[in-house]
Amino acid sequence: MILAESKQNIGAADDVYVGDIRDAGSIVSAVRGIDALIILTSAMPQLKPGFDPTKGKRPKYYFEDAKAVGVKQIVLVGSMGGTDVNHPVWKRKAEQYLADSGIPYTIIRSCALEYKEGGLWELIVGEDDELFQIETKTIPRADVAEACVQALNYEAKFKAFDMASKPKGASSTTKDFKAFFSQITTCF
Repeated sequence: MILAESKQNIGAADDVYVGDIRDAGSIVSAVRGIDALIILTSAMPQLKPGFDPTKGKRPKYYFEDAKAVGVKQIVLVGSMGGTDVNHPVWKRKAEQYLADSGIPYTIIRSCALEYKEGGLWELIVGEDDELFQIETKTIPRADVAEACVQALNYEAKFKAFDMASKPKGASSTTKDFKAFFSQITTCF
């Protein structure tokens, strides 16, 4: 879902839905009749002191409403840093709501996103921020998008993981996503 002005800017057709993640009604109309939902929201929100988007019904209603209209899988993209006490705790709360919803899910926690061509690096997985110990700590946005789509094609349900990429040329590129997802054993 995107805002109305964004839809016009990208020249989107009728298969792009205009919605507002703050309005449960717009979520329901956008997801009715779909099998899978990929959720990506701003990684750099302008936070006000005390801000917590999990207060009230958000993001619970994304998941509850998606389940009510028959969505069969949700891929949620977040960011690494959830084990850091200074990281916004609401990000992990949203992930926990999804894990508790009963809907098959994949949670991808990416490291720093880059505007680079995708498909040129080996993707690596970790858990609980262990990838902060590697050299690169980055990943092309296109590779995160590819992992989201591939999560719908392979056995990536009920899995949660951190993801980064090795430096270009350091090893082979990730092409076998079945093998990539098979190495993930964490569910939250």
